[in-house]
Amino acid sequence: MYKTLLFDLDGTLTDPYLGITNSVLYALERFGITGQSREQLKAFIGPPLIHSFMHFYGMSEGDARRAVALYREYYVERGMLENSVYAGIPEALAALRAAGYTLQVATSKPEVFAEEILRHFDLAKYFARIAGASLDETRVNKGDVIAYALAGGYEGRALMIGDREHDVIGARENGLDCMGVLYGFGSREELLAAGAVSLAPTPQDIPLLLK
Repeated sequence: MYKTLLFDLDGTLTDPYLGITNSVLYALERFGITGQSREQLKAFIGPPLIHSFMHFYGMSEGDARRAVALYREYYVERGMLENSVYAGIPEALAALRAAGYTLQVATSKPEVFAEEILRHFDLAKYFARIAGASLDETRVNKGDVIAYALAGGYEGRALMIGDREHDVIGARENGLDCMGVLYGFGSREELLAAGAVSLAPTPQDIPLLLK
């Protein structure tokens, strides 16, 4: 049914919880915002950062851009690799490649960071294309990133795979179905409400659901 599979990165291929929350805490503290729990900051994983700073902390666009710059100070130095690959992901990707699927990454994380993370964890070799956000925030919404990924060329029918509603909504904006994964940061309810066509409880279930 599908030939090209587009994967989200954070919450789908890797668990970035520690690095992202540390980076958000670093940025917020420089705005004088303290006492935030990591659990509160989980909501930053997935959506574009600038939107999260504006939505959750009422920042103006200018302040949110400064917060993103501060976030990246910590993220580039340390947070990027305070990260881990979900158990079963390398095996699932290898199985999908062996089955003849073309794999791409479509992430709201800046493309340059996504490339470095995937190389570091030896996952880049599975992907024909790594598409991400632009550093200047002009391409950051998931729908725009997916459109950018598809514009580079793809085979047959494409499917998005991700853990948050933004993946499902972005896929729909581009006329694609989306498989939700339940081991990341979105709930079953969130993914189904957004319109996910299937749900994978574990990485090992992704190839099974495509048979």
